[in-house]
Amino acid sequence: MKLLLHICCAPCTIYPLGVLKKEGHDLCGLYYNPNIHPYLEYKKRLDTLKAFAEEEGLTLIPQKDYSMENFLRNVVFREEDRCSYCYYERLNYASHIAKRGKFDAFTTTLLYSKYQKHEMIMAIGNSVAKKRGIPFYYQDFREGWSDGVRISKEMGMYRQPYCGCIYSEKERFYKKRK
Repeated sequence: MKLLLHICCAPCTIYPLGVLKKEGHDLCGLYYNPNIHPYLEYKKRLDTLKAFAEEEGLTLIPQKDYSMENFLRNVVFREEDRCSYCYYERLNYASHIAKRGKFDAFTTTLLYSKYQKHEMIMAIGNSVAKKRGIPFYYQDFREGWSDGVRISKEMGMYRQPYCGCIYSEKERFYKKRK
């Protein structure tokens, strides 16, 4: 199957890429993550992914510009529901690129992380797939979490300390007092 793989970061790509290659899929990566803040964090993730993709021989479609402002406009005053918008934005764009590029389906490395809202990702992926008329390829990659972490550390890969948005960065440090 010709499969477009939306990629959030290089460490989260290791395990899904390995599995999908073993299954014989023809893969192309898409880096589209307008949620990531600040720009230097976005750039570190992209640069790490570019190096990894080159090592793996993975064709990569990088995001054309750093469009964090649109992400912020759409989550302001809805911060508690920001993940659903974030997943929707990235998967909707991936479905658009997959359809335009005549891929058989699209999927995402978000399905690898044990920290992401897996059921929400699956529901949104299926919803945008139906709307766009291209299948969402669902596979639960979380079983490979520890392998991916170990391999990324062995490779000396940059490993980000938070999901990506300004709100998740704040949550790393600031805990509300009860």
